[in-house]
This record gives sequence, structure tokens and C-alpha cells, in this order.
Amino acid sequence: MFKHEKKLLQDVRVDAPNPNYAALMQEQLGGPQGELKAALQYLSQSQRIRDPEIKDLFLDIAAEEFSHMEMVATLVNLLNGDHLNANNATVGTVEAHVLTGLTPMLANASGYLWTSAYVNETGDLAADLLSNIAAEQRAKVVYEYLYRQINDTGVREAIDFLLNREEAHNTMFREAFNRIQDTGSQKDWGVTEDSKLYFDLSSPGKQSFNPLKGKNNPPSFNM
Repeated sequence: MFKHEKKLLQDVRVDAPNPNYAALMQEQLGGPQGELKAALQYLSQSQRIRDPEIKDLFLDIAAEEFSHMEMVATLVNLLNGDHLNANNATVGTVEAHVLTGLTPMLANASGYLWTSAYVNETGDLAADLLSNIAAEQRAKVVYEYLYRQINDTGVREAIDFLLNREEAHNTMFREAFNRIQDTGSQKDWGVTEDSKLYFDLSSPGKQSFNPLKGKNNPPSFNM
């Protein structure tokens, strides 16, 4: 059961309308690294989890991602302003002025509609956690890119909050991953000789970084 509380996770504001930047913010609403993707990915993955604590973790973070989506949509609304003005819109935001009446769309910065193909779920907890860790890292990077491209103090405050929450989620997923080292696809990890080989395929010269070095003295093969 979900409950809607009539307040944002954190209040958002903008210094002034900026339709062009509204298009950039759309990326975190309906893009492949955006908040809707994260919320639905974690919600979908949670349905198969048997560990009650980790299941709750997935559901809690999914619920928070929906609140992030609400914050981003509010930012897009404020940045679009109150009046239709396609002359100040880029290609990615024209639809907001001629189709949706400035309603934030479930689309990315280029206007491409959100798709469930963005969602990754395998049924294997280790694989899903690694996917989620990567998703949070990518979302943080996108927020960092967005932060650099605007001087609006209100927008920057919201982005700073959101990217720090991505860091928190990343840490939570990492801690969960550390708990499941002998389950699912993590069982019997690295027990055969083939899992300890490093193929040196860079030439000329020897490679300087072997991530398997020290793993029971694995051999390295030149090819």
C-alpha cells in the first residue's frame, strides 16, 4: 500500500522560469537514469526477494524515488513557467507548449517517451543489487551534469539534495550486496581456475594492472 502525503520530500523553488532548462530536467523524470525508472525497477525487483529486510530496503528506496520524481516534476513545472511560449523552447520541450499544456511529460530531455525497457530485473538478488548500485551511480552523474549547467540557486539546492540521496541509496545497496556473498549467483564464485585467469591482450608491452593478481597466484596468458 502506498500513501500520498501532501508535501514534497523537500520543498523546491526556482529563481526564475527557464523553459530550456526544463527540458534538461526532463531527463531525470523520464530518461533511462531517471527517477521513474529507478522507482519501478526497485519495486519490480522487490516482488521476488525473500529476505524481509532487503525486500523492505528495495520498497523503501522505491517509494523515495517516487517522491524524487515528484520533486523533479515540480521543478519542471516551475521552470516551464505559467504561459505557453514555444518560441523560448528547444526541440525537446516544444511538446510541452503545443501538446501537454506545460504538464511535465514522462519523456527524456529529447522528448523521447519513457519505456519499461529501461527497467532491469533478473530474479537474482546479487545481479539486481549490482544493477541498482550502477543505476544510482549513473543518476548521480546526470545530476552532477545538470548542476554544472545552471546558476539558479533554487534548482541547485534541489539537485544537491537529490544527488546526495542517490549517494545514500548507493551505499545502502552496497551494504546489502555485502550481506549476500554466498547466495544466488554469488555461490561458488571464483572456485575454478578459469575464473582466475588474466588474458594479456594489450600490445605492445606488458599490462600494468591485473585485477586478479594475488588471487592464489593466477597465471597470466599472452596472446
